[in-house]
Amino acid sequence: MILVVGGAGYIGSHLVKELVEKEKVVVLDNLSTGHRAAVDSRAIFVMGDLGNEDDLQMVFRSYPIKAVMHFAANSLVGESVVNPLKYYQNNVASTLTLLKVMEKFKVKNFIFSSTAATYGIPEVDVIDEKTKTAPINPYGHSKLMVEQILADFSKAYGLNYVVLRYFNAAGAHESTVIGESHDPETHLIPIVLQQLLGQREKVSVFGSDYDTADGTCIRDYIHVTDLAAAHILALEALLAGKKSAEIYNLGNGLGYSVKEVIETCEKVTGVKANVEMADRRAGDPARLVASSAKIFSELGWKAERNLERIIANAWKWHQNQQY
Repeated sequence: MILVVGGAGYIGSHLVKELVEKEKVVVLDNLSTGHRAAVDSRAIFVMGDLGNEDDLQMVFRSYPIKAVMHFAANSLVGESVVNPLKYYQNNVASTLTLLKVMEKFKVKNFIFSSTAATYGIPEVDVIDEKTKTAPINPYGHSKLMVEQILADFSKAYGLNYVVLRYFNAAGAHESTVIGESHDPETHLIPIVLQQLLGQREKVSVFGSDYDTADGTCIRDYIHVTDLAAAHILALEALLAGKKSAEIYNLGNGLGYSVKEVIETCEKVTGVKANVEMADRRAGDPARLVASSAKIFSELGWKAERNLERIIANAWKWHQNQQY
């Protein structure tokens, strides 16, 4: 059985929906940002907290856990700057609690959701796993700290792990049963689609004078179902004893500017966006694009869905949003 902590959240729930086709799954989530309705009915749901050792021990006593997949992080960059205590407490200290309980119950396989924020503002156009890590906010620092903890636990306790550094997760499950629902919403694609549905007055574009073709920031968008597929491949490699202590980037390898994303949303939906130009945000790199060559060569994974498909799935979800 696979334990998915944070399995009611956006990425976690999409992973669970794919994973239940292959494995028995138990989800632990406190629903602070996740949605009970997003958890596939074939998974066992346990209401509990990552930082509560009693909750964790109850799960490990009750179910034969053979691997853990960790999605239960706080992930708002701006919030991490104004409330770093929350981020170090949940993302680092609570993860240590989880690893402590895993060690007690001799569960040795762990997949960790990390982030492109570990790279900070890179000096290269395309980021691979050898690019220098230099986070510029507490969120990125918290994720990099856990990566170091995992390396130390691997050496000391024999923990087998894979770290997956996401770039911009986007889209919705093609069944449109689950999708991206945050409060507050900070991600570009859902913000644009909400505006096109009349749920927002405008879309703000932060900065139009970057050193890019159209002056707006470029990001690497990856379909959330492609992310889920990468997690399952990484899990299968761990369980087969093929890979451990590995770090992989997950991205399309293609960059799209903010203006290109908005234009693609307009093309897919047939609705014109109300766009307002705004000042740059502090710490926004001009370009964040991943090389996923390593995970392709070692695990055979690559992103299958392009930006139009990401937006088309997201649009269907937003039109019928249930939670």
